[in-house]
Amino acid sequence: MAETDVESIAGTDPFILFGEWMKEAEKTELNDATAMALATADASGFPDVRMVLLKDVSPEGFVFYTNLESAKGEELAENPQAALCFHWKSLRRQIRVRGDISPVADAEADAYFASRAKDSQIGAWASRQSRPLQSRFELEKEVARFAAKYVIKSVERPPHWSGFRLAPRQIEFWQDRPFRLHDRLVFQREAPSAPWQTSKLFP
Repeated sequence: MAETDVESIAGTDPFILFGEWMKEAEKTELNDATAMALATADASGFPDVRMVLLKDVSPEGFVFYTNLESAKGEELAENPQAALCFHWKSLRRQIRVRGDISPVADAEADAYFASRAKDSQIGAWASRQSRPLQSRFELEKEVARFAAKYVIKSVERPPHWSGFRLAPRQIEFWQDRPFRLHDRLVFQREAPSAPWQTSKLFP
């Protein structure tokens, strides 16, 4: 599909093209195809970026989960806008997304948390994410404490752990072409309820 015009696949819905590219990436990427860079900024506009995993995608947006008391959780509370970047080196493709952030519903977060491995659930309780850590032993002690607490019962979702949904206002698809004459197709809308407008950019 590398030589297919991206516009002919996407039509007026960028999520159709995203789904096609994600399917291909899941077959070719050596590591996790759902890995994405998440860029945030605090109330002053000072930026930050890190890798997270995409856990759900629909026309409503892109979902990821985190500790709400982490640096990214606090930044998203202060400035509920963010950007994502998927880069699939095996396919020479990139997708950039910008949009508004909102929390997922409690029921949605509960359902995803329940699907996680128990060790990961315990880790969500044990880790005070982004806070100073005196030693590895301090973390291991917390893991042991919560493992003992939940040894014979299911682990409920911590109140400080949940998800966010990025509702895109802009999605750009980038595809490598010879001699750096790359394809760049952009979908934009003024609000989540507005129709998408498309345009192409010089590489």
